[in-house]
Amino acid sequence: MITYNTLYLEIRRTLRQAGYPAADLEARELVCFGSGKSRADFYRDAPLYVSPETEQAVRALVDRHLKGEPVAYLIGEWEFYGLELDVNPSVLIPRVDTEVLAAEAIEYVKTQGRCRVLDLCAGSGCVGLAVASGAPECRVLLGEISEGALKVCRQNIRRCGVTGRVSAMQLDAAAAPGKALGEFRCIVCNPPYIPRAEIETLDSSVKDFEPYLALCGGEDGYDFFSSIIRLWRQALAVGGRLYFEVGQGQADTVLRMMRAQGFGDINVIQDTQGIPRVVYGTLLDSI
Repeated sequence: MITYNTLYLEIRRTLRQAGYPAADLEARELVCFGSGKSRADFYRDAPLYVSPETEQAVRALVDRHLKGEPVAYLIGEWEFYGLELDVNPSVLIPRVDTEVLAAEAIEYVKTQGRCRVLDLCAGSGCVGLAVASGAPECRVLLGEISEGALKVCRQNIRRCGVTGRVSAMQLDAAAAPGKALGEFRCIVCNPPYIPRAEIETLDSSVKDFEPYLALCGGEDGYDFFSSIIRLWRQALAVGGRLYFEVGQGQADTVLRMMRAQGFGDINVIQDTQGIPRVVYGTLLDSI
């Protein structure tokens, strides 16, 4: 028999040798989930021996991960902007890069008092829920076309304890919004933006497990940017802001697309790796 700490160290070494950059975090999460322990329990029980059944369960999870299955899907949750969120293969796994989008939107929304915010292409709802958490006076709508993703959004609204301020609705980002939807002071969006031909070049943990519809942005990757800038400006208040996450090399094109549709004061924000990751602008005039 081995201790929890020894099991963790073995798994961490295996993941490091396999080239996983987040081996420390992933090893801990797999041991915690496989043993049914919280992180606090894990640290407390690190010197204790692991039962053979628990060790077998943990090693089975590690084997699945080594075959490409993401840890977030294996354990059914992931952290984003300090929030613990449910995730499953219906939604993209929240990424640190996307926290830049949330942080920029929160900074703006906090200055707007009681206002409405739309998280379009919401996925797990991570960005909209982070905004609701960081700017408590706002009301947030999570918009998603996928029924599976909407279910995850609703689970996360309950999990975050914001049912009074956040709701979820089926919305198609590629179609014009109905007038009954009303007006928003801020729209945030992390749309599908990977060019179709590039999907097959992605890491197997992404292309084989994460939802294709949430990845593919059409032939050139700009389909959703084009539709949202053109069609969803009518749901944005004059003087309000539209925030996008963009892929590497896309910022300048998205900036030009926004300028052509009546947006001004357009800014580009880099992520922690120095890659232009967020583009946002202010709607200067109505349709």
